[in-house]
Amino acid sequence: MIAAPALRDLPLIDADQLRGLVPMTSAVVALEAALLDGGVPGATPPRTTVLTGAGQVLLMPAATQRYVGVKLVTVAPDNGNLGLPRIQGVYVLMDAVTLSPRALIDGVALTSLRTPAVSAVAIRRLAVQGPVRLVVIGTGPQGYGHVEAVAAVRQVSHVTVVGRDRGKAVEMAQWAAHNGIGADVVAGSDLPDDLEAPIRAADVVVCATTSRYPVFDSRWLGDEATVVAVGSHEPDAREVDSDLVARATVVVEGKESAMREAGDVIMPIRDGEVGPDVIAGDLPGLVKGWTRPVPGRPRFFKSVGEAWEDLVVASEALDRLIGDTAARGIPLGGLG
Repeated sequence: MIAAPALRDLPLIDADQLRGLVPMTSAVVALEAALLDGGVPGATPPRTTVLTGAGQVLLMPAATQRYVGVKLVTVAPDNGNLGLPRIQGVYVLMDAVTLSPRALIDGVALTSLRTPAVSAVAIRRLAVQGPVRLVVIGTGPQGYGHVEAVAAVRQVSHVTVVGRDRGKAVEMAQWAAHNGIGADVVAGSDLPDDLEAPIRAADVVVCATTSRYPVFDSRWLGDEATVVAVGSHEPDAREVDSDLVARATVVVEGKESAMREAGDVIMPIRDGEVGPDVIAGDLPGLVKGWTRPVPGRPRFFKSVGEAWEDLVVASEALDRLIGDTAARGIPLGGLG
């Protein structure tokens, strides 16, 4: 009988090690491969949200034939006042045959990698070809991640960083410039008035905010611009307006999760501004070529985050870790 590994012997993959094992381009490739071979979404129950006095506890399990994983993430809105992160979490990866734990992974780092990588999978098939002008609304980890993700699938000729905190926006623009992308900043309390020019010029717009209301006027969008919204997974919150949903080719990760959690889509359907058939397709169909953008219309990808995405990237990280340690003759339990 094979003994299960002791918890103290499990590898702990932190943020730096995760990005070393799975660069953004590798995460994109792994997600695309999983979608093409039919291995995902596998068994992916709905996200469970537990409300506490301090905020939310989110539980996201998933299973494939090789691995089972569960992400436990907490969202504590007041943590900033305590000098602590708003979002924290851990990912437990297990063997699918024995259900023995195989690795612990930084859950926030995993989310910060897989969410923009999923967006890149969609952008690769929705955005116009050639160099693109990018607008990123939001200066948190997802803002940074989406600059990197878009650059993984398109040449980014310029990025406009949008945020209410000018210092954070300038810092992110400097980071983009350091990585070879020309950048400017729109920041302050009067964002809607200042956003018209960069939105009109944009080929790709990423919304990565905590806003519960639309963050720009979609009438400014070009006819074939691509918009990605990742900031919300709640049915009563949205980052884009109903006009965009009515006008665009709308793609979601999965229709069931979108109709549970994607307020950007749920709210205009609920208000009778669009019909339930407004969703043109899901991410598997987009990757397989079953869903294509309609010429002359914007493209809108709404992401709420699905557990299979975490499992794909986590599995890739462990496979690469096992391969690397085996090649160097290092016992796996000796890491972490």
